[in-house]
Amino acid sequence: MTLNRPLHLIMMLLLAIAVAGCSSTGGRKKGGGYYKDDGPDANPPSNLDQVPDAVPRIEPYASGANRPYVVFGQRYVPDTTGQPYRKQGIASWYGKKFHGNSTSIGEPYDMYAMTAAHTTLPVPSYARVTSLVNGRTVIVRVNDRGPFHSDRIMDLSYVAAYKPGLIGPGTGQAVADTLRPDQPPPLAPHGPAAPPPPP
Repeated sequence: MTLNRPLHLIMMLLLAIAVAGCSSTGGRKKGGGYYKDDGPDANPPSNLDQVPDAVPRIEPYASGANRPYVVFGQRYVPDTTGQPYRKQGIASWYGKKFHGNSTSIGEPYDMYAMTAAHTTLPVPSYARVTSLVNGRTVIVRVNDRGPFHSDRIMDLSYVAAYKPGLIGPGTGQAVADTLRPDQPPPLAPHGPAAPPPPP
């Protein structure tokens, strides 16, 4: 069923309010990875390359944001069992439209912090996201819910998408792995770097 544009916009607004603003459902520019009225800030900081990755640490789960919930008729059950998670798919990002809005765990969304949104990973938790286009890797703190789009695996903050080169194309193929503070990060999808040739 195709929704008319006013109804579609109203549904997007209601979703933003209900789940603290981070979804990737329809309404995107053709070929882009963000909402028509979203996008980068007009004057982003000049030091985005120096923003450090999130550092995994032990944190209590947010009670309300880890309960089962329903969006667009789809039921989601957050997994708080601590089981490892690894998935390949399309990563997207969200920016100025949601900057300063409350995330699912009540923190303000900061498009210049290394954070992300996921439908079922516990919040807060940590994940390593590796671009399959260029092999660049970032570590993010998952503190929001989304993206509610069948072919998206994770919505990254602006800076978390900028560092692996996803800002321009808007989306990109990536692998997401959960990280636990008491475990070393998993190997990148391509495995360890090849040893240097003998002298």
